[in-house]
Amino acid sequence: MEEANLERFLEWGAAIGISDSPISDNPSSSCLGHSLSVSHFPEAGGRGLAAARDLKKGELVLRVPMAALITSDRLINDDPILSSALVNYPSLSSNQILSVALLNEANKGRSSCWYTYLKQLPRSYDLLASFDRFEIEALQIDDAIWTAEKAVRKEEKEWEEATPLMCELNFKIRLTIFKAWLWASATVSSRTMHIPWDSAGCLCPVGDFFNYAPPQENFNNSKDDNLLDGNTDRLTDAGFDEAVASYCFYAKRNYVKGDQVLLSYGTYTNLELLEHYGFLLQKNPNDKSFIPLESEMYSLCSWPKDSLYISKNGKPSFALISTVRLWATPERNRRSVKHIAFSGQLISNENEVAAMEWIANRCRDLLTGFPSSIEEDALVLCMIDEIENCSGDRELSIRTFLERNNVKTRRSDICRLKLAVEWRHRYKTILSDCISYCSCTRMLDNPSR
Repeated sequence: MEEANLERFLEWGAAIGISDSPISDNPSSSCLGHSLSVSHFPEAGGRGLAAARDLKKGELVLRVPMAALITSDRLINDDPILSSALVNYPSLSSNQILSVALLNEANKGRSSCWYTYLKQLPRSYDLLASFDRFEIEALQIDDAIWTAEKAVRKEEKEWEEATPLMCELNFKIRLTIFKAWLWASATVSSRTMHIPWDSAGCLCPVGDFFNYAPPQENFNNSKDDNLLDGNTDRLTDAGFDEAVASYCFYAKRNYVKGDQVLLSYGTYTNLELLEHYGFLLQKNPNDKSFIPLESEMYSLCSWPKDSLYISKNGKPSFALISTVRLWATPERNRRSVKHIAFSGQLISNENEVAAMEWIANRCRDLLTGFPSSIEEDALVLCMIDEIENCSGDRELSIRTFLERNNVKTRRSDICRLKLAVEWRHRYKTILSDCISYCSCTRMLDNPSR
């Protein structure tokens, strides 16, 4: 059934002009097959797009015409009732409007011209806003818990603001509840593409099949490999091209047939990916961990707080180590060495040892204060994986063990629980790596210790 639905969806895509062929008038019953094909990547995002042939970096691999993009303007202009009702709700944000418009199409059922697209969308998402109280607490780290709670409050507020409009539009009751709002809002957050005329973006059928790849630091360094071709408005490897009135997608690197073709849509930490898209990466070059600092430290520097972090390999950021170096200097001497600290240079060997000791001790204190250790989190993850692949007595015994250790494992929320444990395990690993980094640096600066 799923394969049949996918085939119908790809035929529908071809009928409205979506194509992975560079020849715009190339007739085909499916919108894919020339450059791309739908495939499954269990270890890398699930359903995604594979190269149907060898692809060269910068090559156009998919075009989605303007007529196939789902935008607020399009949905409003096609529905006079929605257009008229919105006049009375001028304070709704662009995201709220697109979410309501999406639910409005869902309310129409088969009579919606977008029914084929809506039918293949996920029925639920795992963004932080969908986490329940237990799943939020499973994150364990205060900053992550605060981020999740803020996301839930934001969705509740926006749902309450939009509910009178949804009632006025006579939505089915099931489409006015908070769960339905979370689905619509998560669809907008996780699946829309950037367009210059609407901050909510657009839903891009087939284009939203691409899975995410983090941008690399050396991307586009070579003039020969430059994908932008002078168009600074284009995203890393996709964007709306006014010249052809289409959303165009390009190969971000060379691919051989069968490779997963990926899309970079921004630089995100794992917590940000979880908040906005509902997934995280096991190997995220842009991941980082934040640790609480002494209040005085924030006043010593002019760097923003989000620059004071520990990178994925455990190394303190330039801003963090510079700030701690200055803080570790006696107050009477800080003014005279401030320029040295903020240029990234060592103030003295003794100062470096003190700075590294403080960072390592802060990480160590945090790790010992969490309800579970890195090793215990790894064990929980192994057991969750086993639950997902077993049944009967073995599944029951694993669930019993986990619940005795305060880990609830309802099948309906096992994915979100796993995401929470994966995130906190990665956070703690970064802190552990930072302790090792600081210890090595301290030994180099003071080998007598």
